[in-house]
Amino acid sequence: MRLTKVFFRLAFVFIFLFQLLTTSDVFAKGKQVIKIAYLMQVPQRRPTLSNLDPVIENKGVGGAELAIEDNNTTGQYTKQQFTLENFIVPVDGNVADTFNKRIASKYAFVITNLSPELTNTIADQSTQKNILFFDAGTVDDQLRNQGCRANIVHMLPSRSMRADALAQYMVKKKWTEWFLVTGPAKEDTLFAEAIKRAAKKFGMKIVQEKTWEHTFDARRTAQSDVAVFTQIDDDYDVLVVADEQGQFGEYLEYRTWTPRPVIGTQGLIATSWHPTHEQWGATQIQNRFKGKAGRWMQEEDYGAYLAVRAIGEAATRTQSNELKPIKDYLLSDQFALQGYKGTALSFRPWDHQLRQPVLLAAPRSLVAVTPIEGFLHPKTELDTLGYDQPETECRWSNGK
Repeated sequence: MRLTKVFFRLAFVFIFLFQLLTTSDVFAKGKQVIKIAYLMQVPQRRPTLSNLDPVIENKGVGGAELAIEDNNTTGQYTKQQFTLENFIVPVDGNVADTFNKRIASKYAFVITNLSPELTNTIADQSTQKNILFFDAGTVDDQLRNQGCRANIVHMLPSRSMRADALAQYMVKKKWTEWFLVTGPAKEDTLFAEAIKRAAKKFGMKIVQEKTWEHTFDARRTAQSDVAVFTQIDDDYDVLVVADEQGQFGEYLEYRTWTPRPVIGTQGLIATSWHPTHEQWGATQIQNRFKGKAGRWMQEEDYGAYLAVRAIGEAATRTQSNELKPIKDYLLSDQFALQGYKGTALSFRPWDHQLRQPVLLAAPRSLVAVTPIEGFLHPKTELDTLGYDQPETECRWSNGK
């Protein structure tokens, strides 16, 4: 009798487990699958100014992987499954070849962390394909203006958005006279142009401009060169530095002839994300990312995180894994994305730039979140940063 009871109990457990596994298998097969590719090329390694600066490999991957986990948490309830495959091209590798052979025919959603030139090159190869690109690596205004593409959306704030953010804070502080120092790199010139545009837009005065022409070994020349270099006839409120390569800007603070704060690419910087940001749930995601990746989240990580989450939000709302309904929703007035910045993020329909608050941060403290209170706009104050619709020079070259 006892053996019979044991047999029936074991049979019941076996049947229950079989039904559970079968049901789970059917459930998994019934899920909508949304496939996402992350494409990046390893950049040329720049010389580090200090051995305190960590060398971070594959920026952006960690943010995309964290967002996939968040998407799939929601997907358990919406019967959707999000997958991510990373394609890391070596510094001397062929990005176009990787894209054409391994991505183009398999993915409708592609996140890129590439140079501006490669970003548009890849997008132009896909004008006849159903692919939407999420640019999580560039800040170039040209890609949002004359060089815009209808199949690209941009996740990081542009240079003009960053310059406008700095200018708004300078208006608040009444620091209206600027001394602009620009490095010799092409990127430095582009940031300087954004600074000049912001100065004109917000009524600032650039009292003098100089180009840094000293040796790049600023550690050896800082004491002797910076004081002489910054000795100018005109008085000024702030020194604005354009040094995106990080070759000399760090050595301007505390060494200028006249004691003035430094802003721009060093000193007080404008950024989409920063380790000191803790408000609106940012502490939670900072800790989650650090626990997973073993380092602080970088801007490229944040851009990739937002890209994956944007796809997830649109797929959830539309209950679709197809490109057209997801893209239509992403670019609609209904789209709203949580970005841990106190307000919903959305895409500008005229240039596909993600509108978002820009953080102003010193190395170890968050100073302000822009737009600054008092800068008004008829639609959203976020559009006081960067190119507004009446200013845009974007004319879609490959259709809407």
